[in-house]
Amino acid sequence: MTTLIRAQGPRELLAYVPFRLGYRPRDSVVLVGLRPPRGRIGLVVRVDVADAADVEHGPQLARSVVGHLAADGARRVVLVVYSDAPLRAAGVAAARVRAAVEHCREAAEPHHGPVEAWVVSSTGWYALDCAEDDCCPPEGRSLRELESSEVGAHMVLSGAALADSREEALRIPPAGADARRRAARAARRVRDRARSVAAGDDVAARVAARVSALALWRTAVAQVVARDRERDGGRADGGPVRDGAGVAVPAATVLGRLAASLESVPVRDAVLLSLVPGTDDLPDRTVRGGDVDAGTGRAIAAVVDPGAGLAPDPAVTGPARAVLEGVVAHAPRGSTAPALTLLALVAWWHGDGGRARRRLAEALAEDPTYRLALLLASALDAGVPPGWVRADACADTHDVG
Repeated sequence: MTTLIRAQGPRELLAYVPFRLGYRPRDSVVLVGLRPPRGRIGLVVRVDVADAADVEHGPQLARSVVGHLAADGARRVVLVVYSDAPLRAAGVAAARVRAAVEHCREAAEPHHGPVEAWVVSSTGWYALDCAEDDCCPPEGRSLRELESSEVGAHMVLSGAALADSREEALRIPPAGADARRRAARAARRVRDRARSVAAGDDVAARVAARVSALALWRTAVAQVVARDRERDGGRADGGPVRDGAGVAVPAATVLGRLAASLESVPVRDAVLLSLVPGTDDLPDRTVRGGDVDAGTGRAIAAVVDPGAGLAPDPAVTGPARAVLEGVVAHAPRGSTAPALTLLALVAWWHGDGGRARRRLAEALAEDPTYRLALLLASALDAGVPPGWVRADACADTHDVG
C-alpha cells in the first residue's frame, strides 16, 4: 500500500528531506527536484558543502547533479543547506557555503528558474535570502516546527528512524560473535556439500541444492514480512496479534546458508529476479537451469530500460534488503560480495546512489573481480539512473504545495 504525503510548503519539505536520506545531514547541500504537475518530490541528491564549493570542480559537480534532476523530470529545484556557519556574517565558513549555493544555482536556474534556498542548522531553520528578523531570526525558527509538522509526525508514527550521520545510516553492524560462528559453520556445510556434488558431477543434486536455496530465501523473506506485520500491530488474516517473541525471523544458521548459496550465480540471479514485478516463475526456472535468457533480459530491462522501466516495490525490496543485510552482518569476511552487490543494485534501483556506491565498494574490497559489481560500478560511474527514474510515466507519491 502506498501512502500519499502532501508537503504543504517549505516547513513540510524540510521535515521530509532527512527521512528521505535516512539521516540528519551535516555540512551538506541537498538538491530536491520537483516534478509537474503539482510539484511532486522526485530525486533528492546530497553533496558535501566542500565539494560543491570547490572553485574548479564545484560547478561541474553541480551541473552533473542538476542533470540527474532534469533526467528525473524535475521542473523546479529547491536547495537545502545543512550548516552551522553564520551565513549572515563574513567569514571563511560562510563564504564556502555561499559558494556552494551559487554553483548549484548557476547550474539549475537557466533550466529550472529561480531556486529557493533554505538553511537548517543545529539551532533552527530559515530562508537563506531572508534578512528580516521577524520572519527569519538570526538563530533560525525552532526546529520543533519541523518535528511537529504533518510530514514529520507521519514519518515518526510510521516507524521511520533517523541515523545521526551518513556513516551510521550506511553501516551494517556485525552480529554477535556467537551468531557469526553459527552462521560460518552453516555456510561451511553448504560449501562442503557443493564441492562433494561437483566432484561427483551430479547434475540433479546441483539443481536440487539451488531449488532448496531459493526456497530458503523465500522463507527468510516471508519471516521478515511477518515480523514487520506484527510490529505494525496486525495480521493479514485478521487473527490476534502476538508479541515480538512469537514471530520467527531468519536464524544465524539460515543467514549463513544463504551467504554460501548466493555464491551460485543462478541462485543469486533468481533472488534478483524475485524482486522484479511480473517475473512469475522465472526465478524457479533460473535455478533449475532452463532456457531463461529471454525472460531474464525482459526482467533486467524492467530495471534499467526507460522504455520498460518499473519502479521498485518497497513492500518487496524492503524485506529482501533486511535479509541481505542480515546475511552481511552474519557472514564471515570475504564471503559477502554477492549479498553486498545485490544490496547495491537494490539501492541503485531506488535511486540511492550513495548507498549503492558504499555497498559496491565493500563488495569489490572482498572480491575485486566480482563481475556483477563491476558492471553496476560502471553504470554508476557513467551516471546512469535506473529506468523508472528516466521514464516520464513514473511519478513520485510525495507532493509539495
